Amino acid sequence: GGMRIGVSSRLAKTAFAQAFDVSVDEVEEYWHGLAPPYPELFDWAAHGEAPPDMANLPTFRPFMLAHPLEETVVDLADYAAEWKWDGIRVQLVRAGDETKLFSRSGDDISATFPELLDVLPFPAVLDGELLVRGTHQGGEEGGAASFNALQQRLGRKTVSKKMLAEAPAFVRLYDVLLLNGEDLRALPWTKRRQRLEKLMDRLPESHFDLSRVVDARDFEHLGEIREGSRDDAIEGLMLKRRDSIYVPGRKTGLWYKWKRDPLLIDCVLMYAQRGSGKRSSFYSDYTFGCWNGDPDAGADLLPVGKAYSGFTDAELKKIDRHVRQNTVNRFGPVRETDRSLVFEVAFDSVHASKRHKSGLAMRFPRIHRIRWDKPPHEADRIEALRALVRD
Repeated sequence: GGMRIGVSSRLAKTAFAQAFDVSVDEVEEYWHGLAPPYPELFDWAAHGEAPPDMANLPTFRPFMLAHPLEETVVDLADYAAEWKWDGIRVQLVRAGDETKLFSRSGDDISATFPELLDVLPFPAVLDGELLVRGTHQGGEEGGAASFNALQQRLGRKTVSKKMLAEAPAFVRLYDVLLLNGEDLRALPWTKRRQRLEKLMDRLPESHFDLSRVVDARDFEHLGEIREGSRDDAIEGLMLKRRDSIYVPGRKTGLWYKWKRDPLLIDCVLMYAQRGSGKRSSFYSDYTFGCWNGDPDAGADLLPVGKAYSGFTDAELKKIDRHVRQNTVNRFGPVRETDRSLVFEVAFDSVHASKRHKSGLAMRFPRIHRIRWDKPPHEADRIEALRALVRD
């Protein structure tokens, strides 16, 4: 019932770069320090004037990103391994006596994490993972609480003193892009890593630490280490080519992300809702649950998650048909279905949550497999999911 018209900022930047035959990477870098309607950007690209002067502005630089490893095998002589932490990727920038914190998309999130705005004592652009410390420090790596703890602080315009005390933020550093006015992005990763390590003595331990390199004999040994990591704050591994310069976006062969295998559980479809955009005519958003006891003894289902990805277009049409043919109730745009279809759900972790009736919240749930063959009473019980919660 609503109209939504939008263009991604990346598409707008790409169109601008093509229109004036300039580098989209340069457009990206200038864009974040300017305000609409971007007269300085047009003066530079369209009229040949000098580029906008960003030297004394704490502006965002585009992140270097990674490709999924998938079937690739890498030689650890050429690649370094680091843990992939389950926080949010951030960039901390100090310039012109001002510090700002940017998210992966370039949004200014400084106000949400004020404790990080007066702890960087020199001009720099640092790349890292924003994490929080919690009551349960858990994990041999130490210090990082689960994403669930961080999520309590995300998106807040004001942060209470209690929240600052109970879940203080810190940055686990990955890289240094600029330092005291010197652009280091053209240096290989090994050189930037050396510069970053030397910086650590100049940064307060209360707000910064270094993402350590994971030592392994070979790729097979690294895989064993990866599978042994079930720290709540670890998503998997990053593999970075030792001679890679820091370039924006995803460049093949330079950085890889190797996520740990997801956790799996069998759930029963409970509710379905229409999607948006090209999925607006299909029921593509699914709420599913686990049995709160023995289903053969009359136990009911408790919702444990919602997903709208992980299936093909052909499977979507089949599930949509199932929803329409097995609707037992309607609540506005939502249809309740009979308890007959089982999903094998993949997720990264599960946490205790007071916001949900089940008392649980999944991290990144997605449909792994549609179990047309499985009777619903054989789906998992809530205890199986609760047993996967890490303190």
